[in-house]
Amino acid sequence: MFHSMQPLRWLYLDLNSYFASVEQQRHPQLRGKAIAVGPERIDSGTIIAASYEAKAFGIHTGMRVGEARRLCPHLIFCGGDHSHYKAYHDRIIEEVWRHIPVTHVCSIDEVACRLLDNENSPEQALALARRIKAGIRERVGECLTSSIGIAPSQLVAKIASDMQKPDGLTLIQSADLPKALIPLSLRDIPGIGAKMEARLNARGIRTMSDLLAQDPHAATASWGSVVGTRLWYALHGQDMPERPQQSRSIGHSHVIAPDLRSMETARETARRLLLKAASRLRRAECVTRHLTLHARFESRRNWYSTLKLAPTDDSFPLLDALAQLWPRLVREIGPERIRVIGVTLDDIRPAVGTQLNLFDAPPRPTLRIARAMDALNEKFGRNTVTLGSIAKGRAGLIGTKIAFGRIPDAAEFHE
Repeated sequence: MFHSMQPLRWLYLDLNSYFASVEQQRHPQLRGKAIAVGPERIDSGTIIAASYEAKAFGIHTGMRVGEARRLCPHLIFCGGDHSHYKAYHDRIIEEVWRHIPVTHVCSIDEVACRLLDNENSPEQALALARRIKAGIRERVGECLTSSIGIAPSQLVAKIASDMQKPDGLTLIQSADLPKALIPLSLRDIPGIGAKMEARLNARGIRTMSDLLAQDPHAATASWGSVVGTRLWYALHGQDMPERPQQSRSIGHSHVIAPDLRSMETARETARRLLLKAASRLRRAECVTRHLTLHARFESRRNWYSTLKLAPTDDSFPLLDALAQLWPRLVREIGPERIRVIGVTLDDIRPAVGTQLNLFDAPPRPTLRIARAMDALNEKFGRNTVTLGSIAKGRAGLIGTKIAFGRIPDAAEFHE
């Protein structure tokens, strides 16, 4: 059996009846009433969300409109405006970032956050979850409740977020596994649908006890792939390393020394970090369409802002984009000082074959300069060639770190 004790590593937030809750937040007259998001006049149409008042009548996502109306004749229908759902989503993500960095935006109503070492005791993790829930209620909307799961693996944290709804909070420790999952049905496990359930049943696996009684090798045979092995370990509280794949983001962050926490130093540090990220981007032969600047203040409050870009791997337009984002941070910071500054390049795609649209700027001659800087720094060492404004700054050494989640390329140690 598997007895490795794993610390709490994941906080998983699932917004309750999200689309319906947004409608109730936007329209106070709908609060406390049975509402559904879907096409009112088409009986064969599908309900895409239902309030908890509607769920009390047996109405659920995926139900036909005609059936929902039969179960609840006074059901109120909302056509749904997805622009508002996206706008509220952005506000919720921003609020979560105030408390903890967002690791994965899993869907419009689900977020996964990796807990840091100083956040992963049960007391600290529960307090953090309560602050996030309260922050969403107070700063985004009182109707927008969430259920949060906390666990050693992301999968178990997601499962835990489903255990108490609405407005739930469930913590599952490594010592609770796998027995905490035994009361569940197979279909309660993400990734087990009707076809997979039938396949498992055919192999004599009909309950969670049957599934958890397998060893990793048997789980692989049941699934017919390594997915079974990954699931087995996740259900026992351990995330297996992801398969190497094309990175969807490239980013760096840096803790600024207490005696250097000026806005000038933070800006110089952000520029150096961006040059490192841009160099990695070129080495991967990719381009980016999205730049995020993020900061954590001394109060531990988090902030971020983003900018969409024309596809580029050129350091100079990326620095121009950072210059556009910086005033937003200056307006936000107030009297606080920046403890951690970071940049992330998202929406990364292979440079070969990337289609420029009619309005994208053509490649600039500065790209040749950036590539020449890469070559010289790799050959002769870090900062052999850099920008004049950065060379004069006080940002100090921004070295490459070896993290559990990613092993840096050798060339990164020369940047």
